[in-house]
Amino acid sequence: MRAPPPIEIGGRRFEWGRRTYLMGIVNATPDSFSGDGVLDAAAAAEQAARMVEAGAALIDVGAESTRPGHAPLDVAAEWARLGPVLRAVRAATAAPITVDTTKAGVAERAFDAGADALNDVRGLLADADLAPLLARRRLPAIVVHNQRGRAFGGDVLADVRAGLEESIGVADRAGVDRDRLVLDPGFGFGWEPEQNLELLRRLGELRVFGRPLLVGTSRKSTIGWLLDRLEAERLWGTAATVALAVAAGVDIVRVHDVAELAEVVRVADAVVRGSLPEDRAGAR
Repeated sequence: MRAPPPIEIGGRRFEWGRRTYLMGIVNATPDSFSGDGVLDAAAAAEQAARMVEAGAALIDVGAESTRPGHAPLDVAAEWARLGPVLRAVRAATAAPITVDTTKAGVAERAFDAGADALNDVRGLLADADLAPLLARRRLPAIVVHNQRGRAFGGDVLADVRAGLEESIGVADRAGVDRDRLVLDPGFGFGWEPEQNLELLRRLGELRVFGRPLLVGTSRKSTIGWLLDRLEAERLWGTAATVALAVAAGVDIVRVHDVAELAEVVRVADAVVRGSLPEDRAGAR
C-alpha cells in the first residue's frame, strides 16, 4: 500500500514509510500513570531537550492525566499547569510540539504559546469546538480511538475502526483537511490486556485508512500485567511492543524512554524498512 502523503508539523516535513519517528512524552501532572510527571518548567524543558538530543522527532506535552479514575481538570486548572511548562519547552527546543488535551480552550492557548499540533485522546469527540479550531488554524492533529465508555462489539479492530471513522467524520464536517490527521488506535484506552495484545497484533489492518499511524504502548498496564512489573520497570516490555509496532508499519511511537527506544527503532527500521542511518549507509 502506498505511504500517506507527508505532513508538515512545526516547520518539519514528516515523510511516512521511510522511517519510524519517536515522540517523547513530557507529563506536566502529579498523577501520571507512568510516575514521570514533572511540574517544574525548567526541569520539563531540560527533559524535552534531552529527548530531542536522544532522537525524539516530536515532543508531546500534557497536563491532565489520562489514567483510569484520574481527577478531571477544567480549562483554567489545566492551563495553569500546562502553560509554564509548554512555554519553557518551546524555548528549549525547535522540535515540533504536540499538545495533549481534549479541550478547545486549552488547545487554543497552547497553539498561541507555540504548540504545533493537537494530540486528542478523545478523538475530537469530547469538545465540539476542537475540530473547528483545527480547521481555522489549519493545524495537524493526532486523533485517538478511546474505548472507555463504549460497549465492546466483539471484535477489537472493528470497534477501533468505527471509533476512528467517527472522529474522521467530525473532522471532515468541520472542514479539517484529512491529510493533516494522524490516527492512534488507543492501546490501553479502555481495553483488557488480551484485547490490547490483539490490537497490537492486528495493527496492519488500520492501513485501510491511508493515514499515518501512531502507537503509544510505553510503560502501560498491559506490559505490567504480562511481566508483573511496576511502571518504571517496563522498559524491556515496552521495547518488544515498539519493535512489533515498527514491524507492523507504524509511523510514530510515543515513548517515555527515548534514548533506549531510539536504538530499538533504529535496528527495527533497518530490518523492516531497510532504512539505514546516514552514518551507517555504506559502512562495514
